[in-house]
Amino acid sequence: MGNDRVIKKIKMSALEQLKKITTIVADTGDFDAINIYKPTDATTNPSLILSASTMERYQYIVKNAVEYGKKKEGSLENKVSEAMDYLCVLFGCEILKVVPGRVSTEIDARLSFDTKKSVEKALKLIDLYASFGIKKDRILIKLASTWEGIKAAEILEKQHGVHCNLTLLFSFAQAVACAEAGVTLISPFVGRILDWYVANTETKKFEPKADPGVISVTNIYNYYKKYDYKTLVMGASFRNIGEIKALAGCDLLTISPSLLKELENDDVVLETALSVSNAKLQDIQKITIDESRFRWLLNEDAMATDKLSEGIRKFAVDTVKLENVIKKLFA
Repeated sequence: MGNDRVIKKIKMSALEQLKKITTIVADTGDFDAINIYKPTDATTNPSLILSASTMERYQYIVKNAVEYGKKKEGSLENKVSEAMDYLCVLFGCEILKVVPGRVSTEIDARLSFDTKKSVEKALKLIDLYASFGIKKDRILIKLASTWEGIKAAEILEKQHGVHCNLTLLFSFAQAVACAEAGVTLISPFVGRILDWYVANTETKKFEPKADPGVISVTNIYNYYKKYDYKTLVMGASFRNIGEIKALAGCDLLTISPSLLKELENDDVVLETALSVSNAKLQDIQKITIDESRFRWLLNEDAMATDKLSEGIRKFAVDTVKLENVIKKLFA
């Protein structure tokens, strides 16, 4: 019994093992939860900010944002918009007190098809962070992986030195376009791809390595490493820790607190699933993506088309819900 206890103490959790080969990112706006699991980076989105904003312990942040908005000139809509931007930045600043790396802050999903306004909003957020003494190298601007979003990211990266995280990514065409645009990071959504296949095919259960989301990220990772693209791959939107383990070795993985806890309580020996050396051996044809090919390939991919539009709609809905919360406080 004594020896068993010693073995259990020296065994490394799956989370600890994963941290040695992959950068772990917390997928939450709850910085108290982030502090528990000690990830390197953190990501937020409108849904996560909405959830965090309803928590009692973060009401002081919401109130600060409302007070900021009230001081701005213009219509109520303009004041609410200013408060929303400030709220996202305030959460980002608090998160950066906890993580040593970067935080991702998302552009309003309703700008997903407007390159110019997406760039303007991103630069405004960067300026707001700067007002708190946060340098832009600690910020990732999140944009939806529409053609317009990718072009906005290209402008931000190449003309303004702003690093971008392209989200709501479900297809190889989106991934290639992002790499060719020179974006810093992409976030392919593993779990949402799985959701689509469960809902739209006869197969209702997938083993981790046969999981369509895992396969998608694996293919993208191998392509990037095969052809030496600088863009990093961050698997996102996981449904279970089996998906996470099947992508061990990926550049980054953004994981919810509940799954981080499962990994921390799991002491299985973790094997590296993805590596640069293995990617170099893959027989993959290089392709080039222009706008017409991007739109055609996306159109031909029913899953990616469905999930991209659905994701944008859902983020937009949660943005409006958060605006309504702010608007009530203005009264």
